Amino acid sequence: MANPGYGKRTVPDAPAAVDFSHLPAREGYVAAYVHRLPEGAAMDVKSLAKVLPLFGQQAIRSALNFLSRAGHLHRVRGLAATGDGGTRWVFRTFWSSEARDSAWWARFLGGDAHEAVSTSEPAPTPAAPPAPETPRTVAYRALARLGRVEPRLALSDADCRDLVDLVVPWLERGATTVSLMQAVTSGLPDAIHAPRGFVARRLRDKLPPLDASTPASEPDAAEPRLLGRLMPECTECGVPGRVGAFVGGLCRGCRTVTPPGAAVRNDSAESVGRLPARLMLRRFAYDAAVPADRAVRDGDARCR
Repeated sequence: MANPGYGKRTVPDAPAAVDFSHLPAREGYVAAYVHRLPEGAAMDVKSLAKVLPLFGQQAIRSALNFLSRAGHLHRVRGLAATGDGGTRWVFRTFWSSEARDSAWWARFLGGDAHEAVSTSEPAPTPAAPPAPETPRTVAYRALARLGRVEPRLALSDADCRDLVDLVVPWLERGATTVSLMQAVTSGLPDAIHAPRGFVARRLRDKLPPLDASTPASEPDAAEPRLLGRLMPECTECGVPGRVGAFVGGLCRGCRTVTPPGAAVRNDSAESVGRLPARLMLRRFAYDAAVPADRAVRDGDARCR
């Protein structure tokens, strides 16, 4: 999982049926894995390469760029407030199991990434909030996901039901499913012949003490408060820009292909893009931090 405020975000109105068979084998494999990740999971290249042993970092980066051009993901950054009165940048990756065109992404991100503006379909009726899951349900779901995180610890339905009683005390003592996964899957031996017994032993031996619970209201575990709108950035080079300036998640410089053997000019897209990018980030931070009435007054005295 990524730090609070970072990681994966799923766009609304995702289709129920998901099929990535139309994608190349590598990209379809990465897309299927990313689709199964929970909200807030790490989406950076290094994290994905660690859990997908078939591909290295360069292959994962190429696959993500392909999925971005195909309309499945878009990276954004936003200025967030910190607990000490300062600000910091947070980075998120929005994921869509259905390929979306650049116009859809522009509308979605232009709406502050809360929902995509649609004039063709009426707004759906809000559904009733789901009932909270019981600790036993959460425990079963965590055990069932073990096989996805670590194939050597894949459990059957009967195994999960039998081990639920060992997981519930973890939840009662403040452990999260993420910390539970880390405790069970870290430092594994080369061969595991009995996953059920191995998981049961670790759940008993690594049960946290009663005073180790962490309140959910601690500032470092809370979702940071965003200041202003989110700013899209290029999937390839990370340069930020305004909504609608990207096609397939790529900036104009990364969409330009240099012919083989052509000399590299001094005014390449990367060199000329650094200064505007820095100025854009400074302006974005200023607009997010300065009160609206002051920003309006200052607008008369400087060129926008």
